[in-house]
Order: sequence, then C-alpha cells, then structure tokens
Amino acid sequence: MSSLRFLARAIGGLATLAWAAVAHAQPGSAASDSPYGLGALWTQSDFVAKGVLLLLALMSIASWYVIITKLIEQAKINRQSRDANKSFWDAESVRQGTDALGKESAYRYIAEAGIVATGKHKGLLKHVALNDWVTLGIQRATERIQASLQNGLAVLATVGSTAPFVGLFGTVWGIYHALTAIGVAGQASIDKVAGPVGEALIMTAIGLAVAVPAVLGYNWLVRRNKAALDSVRSFGQDLHSALLTQSAAA
Repeated sequence: MSSLRFLARAIGGLATLAWAAVAHAQPGSAASDSPYGLGALWTQSDFVAKGVLLLLALMSIASWYVIITKLIEQAKINRQSRDANKSFWDAESVRQGTDALGKESAYRYIAEAGIVATGKHKGLLKHVALNDWVTLGIQRATERIQASLQNGLAVLATVGSTAPFVGLFGTVWGIYHALTAIGVAGQASIDKVAGPVGEALIMTAIGLAVAVPAVLGYNWLVRRNKAALDSVRSFGQDLHSALLTQSAAA
C-alpha cells in the first residue's frame, strides 16, 4: 500500500505542476509572451504536431492507469493469499475451507474448481485418473488467474516501445515545419533557428518521458505478478493433495 500512496502523490504532484504550467501560460501573463516553451510549441504547431502531443498524452494516461490498477489488483490478491493461509487450512474439509474464503477471492475460485473437478469424475471421465483430472481442473483455474493478472501489461509494453518513436516523429515533423517557415521568411539567423528547432526537440523528450515509466512499470509489475502466481500455484498444489486425500478417505 505504501507503493500506491507514493504513486498517488507522484501523480498528484504532476497534475499540480501541469495545472500551474497551464495557468502560467494563460494569455495576459508574462510567460505567454515568450516565444519558447511548451505554450509556444502548442500555439505555433500545426495539426500534426498537436496530434502527436495529444497521442503522447493519451499514452501516458493509459500507462499510468494500467500501473495503478494492476498494483491495486496485485495488492488484493496478496491480501487474499494471507486470508487463505489463515482460514483455509484450519477447516475440517475442503468445502468448509472454501466457504470461509471471500466470494471474490482467487483462491476460492481455485478451490471451487478443484471441488467441481472431483465431483465430475464420473461417466466417461472415470477412465481418466482422478489425479490427472483434478490437476487439469486446478491448472485451468490457475491459468485464468494468470491471464487476469497479465491483462493490461501489453499496453505498457506497447507504450514503452513506441512512445520514443512517436516523439521522434513529432521532432522530425517540427523541424521540417520550422525550417520551412524560416525558408519562407528568408531569415536564417541563429535566434530564428534555435527557437523552433529547440521546441521541436521537446517532442523527443516528451516521448522518452512517456516511455520510461511504462517500461519500468512493466518490468516491476511482471516481477510482482510472478511472486503472486508462485503463491497461487503453491496453493493449488497443496489443494490437489488435500482433494485426493479427502476423496480416498471417502
């Protein structure tokens, strides 16, 4: 939960800085008269450059949304793991232990999948060994939980790999646009070239600023997912042994 509080504070700080920058660049202020900066880049750029900026903003919002939601989901499944270790194994039977878990618990889902697999071991399925059949039922449930944990990670991978190139495209287009305007004006002094070209290079910086958190968040979430899935698989293996022992005793 400390990680969630840190991310919330970081996003709040970024939002405050962004709002202050917008307010500082409002018409009538001293900053609005400056020919350089993000405000000048937005006002002087064409629809292509503005589209690139909006796309990068959407990519950044999407990546932060995925990071925060996946952290919340991982914290939830870790809490469910602690609850399962406390209450499930102290029950008299697998059914009682399953009922003691929360209705939305991933561990209850796995336990119910094992119970259903044990109950359906009849008819043609009796030709399949009970050990293999229960293993298959628990494995399917575990794979569904794994797929749920991995949802959204493709967004981070996509943003991390494409945002620098989107920013680079904006830089190339901005430089072309600036040099064309300078050529039409017929003025090629350093003060006329440095401003527009420097503003175009901001696009690359923005692309990197969008990509770096996405890549770091992806690697971090993958590592946390692995730890959560190790706990889920360990529970499934112990549940498998408990179900077979209970079926043999019955």
